[in-house]
Amino acid sequence: MIQILNHLTDYIEEHITEEVNIGDFASKYGTTEHQLKRMFYYITGQSLLGYVRMRKFACANQDIIAGSSITEVAFKYDYQSIEGFSRAFREWCGYLPSEVAKNKIQKTYPKLTFYINIRGGNSMEFRIEKKTSFNLIGVTKKVPVQFEGVNQSIVELAQSITAQQREEMHEMGDLYPQKALNITDGFSDKWLNEQGYLNHMIGFASSKNNQYSDLEQITVKESDWAIFPVQGEFPKVFQDTMSQIYSEWLPTSNYELMDVPSISFTDFKEGETNLYSEIWLAIKEK
Repeated sequence: MIQILNHLTDYIEEHITEEVNIGDFASKYGTTEHQLKRMFYYITGQSLLGYVRMRKFACANQDIIAGSSITEVAFKYDYQSIEGFSRAFREWCGYLPSEVAKNKIQKTYPKLTFYINIRGGNSMEFRIEKKTSFNLIGVTKKVPVQFEGVNQSIVELAQSITAQQREEMHEMGDLYPQKALNITDGFSDKWLNEQGYLNHMIGFASSKNNQYSDLEQITVKESDWAIFPVQGEFPKVFQDTMSQIYSEWLPTSNYELMDVPSISFTDFKEGETNLYSEIWLAIKEK
């Protein structure tokens, strides 16, 4: 994956004055646009589309200082009007293009180069399990994206579950761990900027088909799963582990993610914060 990301930044430079087609690039390297954007975000802390935008403005800044007209630069970097370009450029730079041209103001944003950095020598415990097709049965809600802290919308979803629904889910939940799971799906570019919403289900894993009208069902196809046990202060250690999985483990492993909802559960104990969790990610060999 590290090599693919370096090829990607080269590709962006080659097409910097065009609309960069991430989907075509991903297909060429046997991955998906979604996976590529997700990996880029976890490693760099910024969205891939945001990076492309920053590189375009940095190159435009150089062109303006070199003497190109603002009109020429605006259309070169795929803006339809000088006004739109000037407004967006000022948001990035803090100055209008005309001010940059007059005062030779330089703002840079270097091209990224990726390499493997083993930080702290921390090992990650995980296991690979093959699971046959199973169902996830529970209640769902669109929740806002939130990378740190307790997501209050998920708390509200949990609190909204009725005693009847809870009883029904327990009855249907005949597969490990036979307790409430957090199931997340519906990732998009906005998710990569910590914006927008995700589909979140609280439910149980089941070998049965849902028979209750007040519950929903997601069918998960047969897959291999990387399962990461997590022990520590919740939710901080859980969220730190999730970030480490994407930024360190996945790029150096021989696996890539499948387009399957991510699953996790936590053994909540009243009054305790040192909790046990598991993170499940569906994977396939590269």
